[in-house]
Amino acid sequence: MKKYILASASPRRRELLSIMGIDFDVMPSEADESTVNPNGVPVNVYVQELALLKAGDIAKKTGRDKSKIIISADTVVYAGGKICGKPKDEEDAKKMLCDLSSKVHSVFTGVCVMRPLDGFSVCSAVETKVYFKTLTKEQIESYVKTGEPMDKAGAYGIQGKGALLVDKIDGDYFNVVGLPIARLSEILLKEFDIDVFKGE
Repeated sequence: MKKYILASASPRRRELLSIMGIDFDVMPSEADESTVNPNGVPVNVYVQELALLKAGDIAKKTGRDKSKIIISADTVVYAGGKICGKPKDEEDAKKMLCDLSSKVHSVFTGVCVMRPLDGFSVCSAVETKVYFKTLTKEQIESYVKTGEPMDKAGAYGIQGKGALLVDKIDGDYFNVVGLPIARLSEILLKEFDIDVFKGE
């Protein structure tokens, strides 16, 4: 029986992995993400490098256990030619939301699956385009006051009240939440011969 480890403290990723019917332990990565430079590389490559870094950090801690499978991910919002991280404070959140208002941006998630036994890993990236409504100053201020934007890339959470800001999306909804579970299941099946439908 495989033992899955989620290298993330994100409650949203825990929920999505549970949807897949996978029994897993949570072991958040403590890797220094600043060692991965986003400059000069495509965003889809950058998020994969971050996911690989996180998986590698956990693999060092778990040892060469043949039953373990590590799953890691990293999600960023890409808008106006730059990566939008988590807001520093409420004013920063308001600025981010103002910049996203009435525009389309991309959400990229890099996902990595690693087998600590031999270090074999497969990474992939998924992009979803998100179209924002035209937001008023009052709407932005009210949303920021909820506190929801403060720990989320791009200053919104589509699975919460942030859904009210979104006009439509083009692509995988779960990718915007933080884990593209359809792509993850494909990697597990094609590269690791693990069929989640069979509860393996």
